[in-house]
Amino acid sequence: MKHFLKYLVVWVSQNLSIPFWMVGHVHLSLNVYADIHEILMSFGMNIIVAVGFIIDYIDTRKNE
Repeated sequence: MKHFLKYLVVWVSQNLSIPFWMVGHVHLSLNVYADIHEILMSFGMNIIVAVGFIIDYIDTRKNE
């Protein structure tokens, strides 16, 4: 199960990072973050992408 979750986080970070950030930047330019729910969801998506990039970077360095 640990390997599946690791794979899932890396897959999500690699395939959804651009949509998360593009939608987030458009959303930031059009809205004012007054709702804590929106802030937490945006922060959570960026954390998932960052963790996935770090895991993939560490795995790539191990394989070289």
